[in-house]
Amino acid sequence: MTDHAPLSPVPVDDLAAAFQIEGWPVRGRLVRLGDAIDAVLSAHDYPEPVAALLGETCALAALVGSSLKFEGRLIVQAQGDGPVRYVVADYDSDGHIRGYCRFDPEEVAAASTGFSRPGAQTLLGKGVFVMTLDQGADFERHQGITPIEGESLSLAAEHYFRQSEQVPTKVRLAVGAVDQGSGPKWRAGGAMIQMVAGDAARGSTEDVWERSEALFHTLADDELLDPQITPEILLFRLFHEDGVRLEQAKPLSAVCRCSADRIAAVLTSFGDDERREMIEDDGKIRVTCEYCSTVYEIEPEQIGS
Repeated sequence: MTDHAPLSPVPVDDLAAAFQIEGWPVRGRLVRLGDAIDAVLSAHDYPEPVAALLGETCALAALVGSSLKFEGRLIVQAQGDGPVRYVVADYDSDGHIRGYCRFDPEEVAAASTGFSRPGAQTLLGKGVFVMTLDQGADFERHQGITPIEGESLSLAAEHYFRQSEQVPTKVRLAVGAVDQGSGPKWRAGGAMIQMVAGDAARGSTEDVWERSEALFHTLADDELLDPQITPEILLFRLFHEDGVRLEQAKPLSAVCRCSADRIAAVLTSFGDDERREMIEDDGKIRVTCEYCSTVYEIEPEQIGS
């Protein structure tokens, strides 16, 4: 049987979309990242395992964030005592993603001496996994925190939903460099399914959930990363016997919210002596954005120094 899918056409890359298996009490989401994740990861000279961890975090932020019904941001972060001290990615309701890592290069190199890429728990060590919902200054932030469980970020996310939301959830994340003829570029993909609770009309949903899990486990990394495998084909491969419907896709892009005005506002929060110490030999203050690596040159007079 050849792969084809009677689904509405959607872009291949840089998208987040919900999908529904016909008649099943299961909701799902799919994320594909091409140029957007390459821009995020290429902004820094990350070691390959660190780049992969950040790519997974960005894909997860888009998976969960794109399902939210309010204007604002979802921030996904994990921190621990391992070689990677901190990884964070955020998604806003305009489909913008960004992220960065803090890590010890020597410790990452030591943890990467095996045959396989070290996973999230090896890189992060003992620590916490956090999701934060930010609806803006007029609303209180909502934050959920769970211990990092399992070797992969996918397992940490599943544990979070099980503990914080009491929703059975399966997550698959993949990140890799793919050469499409112009040199290797980073790509990422993610998929998530969640069980809809049973009720008097629907009855028990556990049997259907077990079948959904079994099919979902067949999803391979290369299917999430291969640009030749469209979202329609990917879902058709998984659920073609039952029928699957892909909803309208939301475009994703790498956008940082940094600006000269924001940097200047932060600098004004420092004391006069601290700001004077920041002035370099040519008389300017330079600040590098941790997310996108943009370097801002600030004249001291702009901030009263």
